[in-house]
Amino acid sequence: MLRALPRALRLPRPWMSLRARGSAPDREAGGPEIQGGSLAGPDQGKRITEILMNRPRTRNALGKVFVSELLEALARLREDRQVRVVLFRSGVKGVFCAGADLKEREQMSEAEVGVFVQRLRGLMNEIAAFPAPTIAAMDGFALGGGLELALACDLRVAASSAVMGLIETTRGLLPGAGGTQRLPRCLGVALAKELIFTGRQLSGLQAHAMGLVNHAVAQNEEGDAAYHRARALAQEILPQAPIAVRLGKVAIDRGIEVDIASGMAIEGMCYAQNIPTRDRLEGMAAFREKRPPKFVGK
Repeated sequence: MLRALPRALRLPRPWMSLRARGSAPDREAGGPEIQGGSLAGPDQGKRITEILMNRPRTRNALGKVFVSELLEALARLREDRQVRVVLFRSGVKGVFCAGADLKEREQMSEAEVGVFVQRLRGLMNEIAAFPAPTIAAMDGFALGGGLELALACDLRVAASSAVMGLIETTRGLLPGAGGTQRLPRCLGVALAKELIFTGRQLSGLQAHAMGLVNHAVAQNEEGDAAYHRARALAQEILPQAPIAVRLGKVAIDRGIEVDIASGMAIEGMCYAQNIPTRDRLEGMAAFREKRPPKFVGK
């Protein structure tokens, strides 16, 4: 539940489905599995969008409807330039995302499994490539595909009591939604191999010590401590120049995949794109005039 917030930060509307109007009816307990809401910043046009994963009967397992609704939500938000940060959170207490829906998977043919896993991989790529910063608020279990979803986000915040791991090898599987590629980039090859080979589960504190999550916080009675820390982190990002932040994300994500010389060239191209922006001129003027900048995303 959202606690009382200052007027400038209150949700302008109730939690609502992010599905387009006229789409298929919701299937989980009569409601959508993916919902969304916005936390408006102090200035019009600055917004944190929260994606609420709400599939309680399966602990937010990654099923067909869940994946489809999340892809639709991302597609709609991608075109909204007012979105400065996207925060992924769970509406199911004690769990972030329990991973693949194995009961649903059992009903699929081998060909159907292959198609669905490819779609799941596409979802993680869409999250990773989202133009604005993304934050995963992990207040509970994040296992298998659930951790892969968090790994696709730019930043991760976990409750100290959260449990996470790529446990696919304990089920006769291997990570298939980007975990074998993103975990080594986060932790290094040897440690990533150890965690995947053993299927080991980590607490939020252990994950933080390894560098798997950015922040670990003691859980509260409401079970949403990671969400509140993630929201505070989003508020730190919110006032910054949005074009510069987005281009910084591109420079890092593209640059890390190539050699240092190519990475420097990518950084140079991103920097060149930022030079003609109004926000850069505003930042220089604000520094000169000793006042806070007012960035508009242009």
